[in-house]
Amino acid sequence: MRTLLTEWQAELKRTLTGSPDALPDWARKFAEGDDAGYFLPGSAVWAVHGGVATIVGGIRSLLMQSLHPGVLAGVYDHSNFREDTLGRLARTTAWIHALTYGSTAEAQAAATRVVRLHESVNGTYVDGGGTIRKYSANDPELVRWVHNTFTDSFLRAHELWDGPIPGGPDAYVREWAEAGRLMGVEFPPESKTALNRELRETLAAGTLRGDERVAETVAFIRNPPLHPLLKPGYRILFQAAVLSLEPEYRRLLGLQTARLGPLPLPVRLAARVTLAVVRLALGPASPSRLAAHERLQRLGVA
Repeated sequence: MRTLLTEWQAELKRTLTGSPDALPDWARKFAEGDDAGYFLPGSAVWAVHGGVATIVGGIRSLLMQSLHPGVLAGVYDHSNFREDTLGRLARTTAWIHALTYGSTAEAQAAATRVVRLHESVNGTYVDGGGTIRKYSANDPELVRWVHNTFTDSFLRAHELWDGPIPGGPDAYVREWAEAGRLMGVEFPPESKTALNRELRETLAAGTLRGDERVAETVAFIRNPPLHPLLKPGYRILFQAAVLSLEPEYRRLLGLQTARLGPLPLPVRLAARVTLAVVRLALGPASPSRLAAHERLQRLGVA
């Protein structure tokens, strides 16, 4: 039993960070640097990104992002997400943590790497109205949708399954707007109200669409190539992500909340239990946070 538990814990860490060890190589860099970075302990960003509900937020953001045909075309046509699912997840985690916990230089370098990677991602897609349009992964419209869905999903998951946010939801949206600016988003929303307004406007504009590609992507997100020990918990967290979506998005995605006949299943409670187990397995503080604390202590930052 102990061997099985140890294997599960190692697979969980490897899936989330790319390393079964306590400190991934990319997290070691957060102890380096000559300034405090963009966010500090006690910030809304540290509170939200330090919670395990980010797992649900990550699933939710992928589902929402797939509804923009330009974003999906870039992933579908230029990505090896099917063959390197865990590698992409680890790189995304490293990007989030670099902006959250790294020095200013580390955060800017992480953002620059993604922007440069996106320079070669170009092509065409059919928009929600049936018009063929050109795209680049760095197009302001696409980057804005990715930023807004990320912000909304991480905020929503935290509100449902984690603790309070210092300064409230507006503080998180306002602080994480800095990440949007680093990625090229001009005037990102800085309040929950502004964020919700932009999301509603995109939905009302008919930009989003559900089609065969979306259905295929959703099927992959529902059942990614995870270690068998992780699949039962992931199924619960996937359903939690579906539950947290607004009905309009679920309709476009072809998804429904989990039910047993006419009765809804207790997904919210099941997700809370699953996340509590994950939190216990990962420990009280992430390696990235500990490395950032080491840098801040060296710099004498309270």
